[in-house]
Amino acid sequence: MIAPKPESIFRIIDVTIVDVETGSLVPDQTVMIVGDRIDKIGAAAGIEIPERTQTIDGHGLYLMPGLVDAHVHYYDAPGFGRLMIANGILLVRDMGMPNEYILNLRDGLNRGEILGPEMIATGAILDGYPPLIPLISLGIQTPEEGRANVIRQVEAGVDMIKVYSRLDRDVFLAILDEAEKYGLKVVAHLPETVYIEDAAEAGLGSSEHFNGFEKVIANLLGEPVNLTFAGQAFDAGYFQRLNEVNSKELQAVYQRIHTSGMTICPTVVTFKTLKDIKPLLAGNFPQSEYISPALIDMWRSLWGQQSDLPDFIWKNWVQMVADMNACGISLMIGTDLMLPGIIPGYSVHEEMAIWQEAGIPPVDVLRGATLVPAQFMGLGDRLGSISQGMTASMVLVRGNPLEDVRNAQQIEDVFLRGCYFSRKDLDRLLDEAKELALHSTA
Repeated sequence: MIAPKPESIFRIIDVTIVDVETGSLVPDQTVMIVGDRIDKIGAAAGIEIPERTQTIDGHGLYLMPGLVDAHVHYYDAPGFGRLMIANGILLVRDMGMPNEYILNLRDGLNRGEILGPEMIATGAILDGYPPLIPLISLGIQTPEEGRANVIRQVEAGVDMIKVYSRLDRDVFLAILDEAEKYGLKVVAHLPETVYIEDAAEAGLGSSEHFNGFEKVIANLLGEPVNLTFAGQAFDAGYFQRLNEVNSKELQAVYQRIHTSGMTICPTVVTFKTLKDIKPLLAGNFPQSEYISPALIDMWRSLWGQQSDLPDFIWKNWVQMVADMNACGISLMIGTDLMLPGIIPGYSVHEEMAIWQEAGIPPVDVLRGATLVPAQFMGLGDRLGSISQGMTASMVLVRGNPLEDVRNAQQIEDVFLRGCYFSRKDLDRLLDEAKELALHSTA
């Protein structure tokens, strides 16, 4: 068990709190943590100190909310969990795994019985027939089957409904309608049969990757658009022509999406990483010591025929993401963990740096990695910000992340639901992750 004991009491003194809601710093604060909650925040003189309190010196440190990876496929739980905590990622959204595997894992993580972040899970993916990824998907051919499978997922206990590329438009709309009856958000690898603007206005909760925006570019260029399945993101080559698009017309599309309330999880790091896939499949890449041979074998079996993605895809996509942010569209940090070269925890920091380098202000990047996904997942009442009564899932860093989000990598300590990990503890988790990867056989 890693759940904090109820009698655990910590005091962080002289720390600067990172207020992601206002984008400001609150210096010289004392933070009391009792059990798994933030009990009090304020000036040291105004806070009574109970007996058996462990004190952490926060002088020169910044206390920020735990980070989120809003798009993962949580395959290697022992290794992934250690790497996530060591990198300050304390909440994940799993976006497609078999129900019987992922929902049990989610419950173990959320009860503190398994070492790792908290989890929200979609369970199996709802796709067209035959599904693109049969091992983790349910193939659906009619609207009636779509509704029935929403009910099946509700009864299984999923947190959200995930749909995928091969769904017909009428099936997709039926799934949206049925899920709304049960108060569940639908999140999407956007079906190729649907325009993203229409999906947003129909009530889609979040759209993943760049899927659908290649059609936006094609439409604005006056080019024909294929609304039948011809492969995922079949028209991705249109990203090369982004600079030909009328900027006012593109802004109008962004405004429609913003008005709809749909959130985008761009996973830019995925497309940047896949621009050079051969070293990944060969096991020759930075931090490869954390990736098990079994996972690399999976990469080879699933992506062995994948060609390098052209640079223009990720570069023009991240520029679109920056423009969406300026338009007010809600954005979440996610990495599509389990794809080749995506390293648990580390790739979250890489995605954050990519956004910042594209011109997104650090505070907006940090919100996209904390507050926005916590609120989207329905957990904003206890995660995503630092305030009294919230769950004590927090990260102490040595640099100001509102000045440069890369400072979020300078981790000194982590609290996961009140359970304390010192820098020494975090280093031990990294060592354990290496050992697990080295000796993994499954």
